[in-house]
Amino acid sequence: MAVNTAGDAPSHTPEQLQSVRETLKSPRRLKTEVLAGLVVALALIPEAIAFSIIAGVDPRLGLFASFTMALTIAFVGGRPAMISAATGAIALVIAPLVRSHGVDYFIAAVILAGIFQIILGLAGVAKLMRFIPRSVMVGFVNALAILIFMSQVPELLNVPWLVYPLVALGLVIVFGLPKLTKAVPAPLIAIVVLTVITVLAAISVPTVGDKGELPDSLPSLFIPNVPFTLDTLQVIFPFALAMAFVGLLESLMTAKLVDDVTDTRSHKTREAWGQGVANIVTGFTGGMGGCAMIGQTMINVKASGARTRISTFLAGVFLLILVVALGGVVSVIPMAALVAVMIFVSWATFDWHSVHPRTLKMMPKSETIVMAATVIVTVATHNLAIGVGVGVLVAMVLFARRVAHLVTVERTVTSVEGHETATYVVNGELFFASSNDLYTQFEYALDPDHIVIDMHASHLWDASTIAALDAITEKYHHHGKDVKIIGLNDASTAMCERLGGKLRAGH
Repeated sequence: MAVNTAGDAPSHTPEQLQSVRETLKSPRRLKTEVLAGLVVALALIPEAIAFSIIAGVDPRLGLFASFTMALTIAFVGGRPAMISAATGAIALVIAPLVRSHGVDYFIAAVILAGIFQIILGLAGVAKLMRFIPRSVMVGFVNALAILIFMSQVPELLNVPWLVYPLVALGLVIVFGLPKLTKAVPAPLIAIVVLTVITVLAAISVPTVGDKGELPDSLPSLFIPNVPFTLDTLQVIFPFALAMAFVGLLESLMTAKLVDDVTDTRSHKTREAWGQGVANIVTGFTGGMGGCAMIGQTMINVKASGARTRISTFLAGVFLLILVVALGGVVSVIPMAALVAVMIFVSWATFDWHSVHPRTLKMMPKSETIVMAATVIVTVATHNLAIGVGVGVLVAMVLFARRVAHLVTVERTVTSVEGHETATYVVNGELFFASSNDLYTQFEYALDPDHIVIDMHASHLWDASTIAALDAITEKYHHHGKDVKIIGLNDASTAMCERLGGKLRAGH
C-alpha cells in the first residue's frame, strides 16, 4: 500500500519514499526531511543531557554521542529514518563502570561494545529477531510508551504553576495542528510557539539550559587513557558485552517497529554491525555510546513524516549546530514544550488497540499474559532487554505447556489367530515438555505380549523423547513383552539410531 507523506501523490510506493535520490528531487519531501531532523535535534538535547547525568558523565559526552551516532548510522545503518543517539538503556548498563573506574574505562568499554556488535552483526544475530513473538513486540512498544511518559513526570513536579498551562497549550498544538495542516511538523510549531511566549512574556520556567552546560566546541579524537592489559579487559568486558546486547536488542526491535509503521523492510544485519561502527566512532570522539531511540524515531517517522536517511543525518548536523553555535538560543527553550512533544510521542507509540476490551476478549489468554509480563518487567526494571527477555521466556513456557497438551496416545488391541497385539498411535510433537508424560500413557501390566508403537503422526525433537522411549521399551522388557516402534520419519529415525539405548545410563 502506498503511503502519502507530506502531500505526495499516492503513486509513490513506500520504497520510493525511502530513496534519498528521489527525495532530493522533491522540494516538498525534502522540506519534510529537513524539518523532521530539526525537531528531532531539539528533542535530543535535553534527552542526551539527562542520559549523561544517569551515566554519571559530563553532559557533553551525551551530546557528542548523539551527534556522532546520528551522523554515522545515517550512512552505515540498515533502517532509513531511524534515529540513534545516547540512550537511557545504555546509560543504566554502563553507569556502574563510570562510578568504579572513571570515564576512560567507560569510553574503552564503548569502543569494545562496538567491536562486539560488529562481530554479532556479521555472525547473524539479527536473525534471532524471528524468535521474538508478536505479543512480546507489542509489550515492548507499550512499555516503551509508558517509560517515555514516566520520564516526563519529573518535569511536571515541583515546578512553577505556569508550566502546566504551557504544557497544555503544547499538547493542543501537537494533537490539533495535524488536523488542519501537515505542511510543518506540529512538534516544531509547539516548540517555537512556547519559546516565543516564554521569552516575550519573560515567564520564568525550567528551560533546556537548566539541564546542563552545552558544549562550545566540536568533538575531537579521544584515546582512552587505560593500560592495554588483560586486567583492563577483565574490567570492561562484562559491561561492553551487556552494552552490545542491550543496544542491539533495542535497535533491532525499534527497526522492526519502524518497518511496521512505514510498511517497508530494513536490512537488520547491516543495522546490527552499523550500530557497532557508530559506537566505535562515538567512543573515539569521546561520546558515551548509544543505540536506536524509539522516542526520537517516532518523532521523526510518525509525528514528522520522515522516511529517509536525510532526516537522520540532519538530526545530527542540527544537533551540533544548535548546541555549539546556537547554544544561547536553545538554552531558553522551555522544557514544557519538549514535555508536550514527548507526551504526544508516548500516546502515539502506545498500541491502544492491544488493550481494547474487544481485543483482550478475542486474544488468547497466553498472548495477553506474555504482553503484560513484558510491560510489567520492562517498566519495573527500566531495562528493555530484561523485559523482552522475560517476555520471550514466558512465551516459551506457555507455548511448551500448550503444545505438550496436544500430544495424544490412542490404544487398540487386535487379535490375529489367537495372538493379541496392543497398538499405540502417538500423535503430536514430542519434546521435553510432552515426552515426560508419554511414559505414563501405556498399560504395561495389562497389555498382551506384543506391542506396536506407531509414531507416523509424531516427531521426535530432543534427547528427552529418546530417553522416554528407551524407558518405555525397558519397562515392557521387564514384563517380558516385545515392543516394536514403527512410523518414525527420517529425522526421528536418525536421532534414535544415534542416541537410542545410550541415555539411560546417565540418569
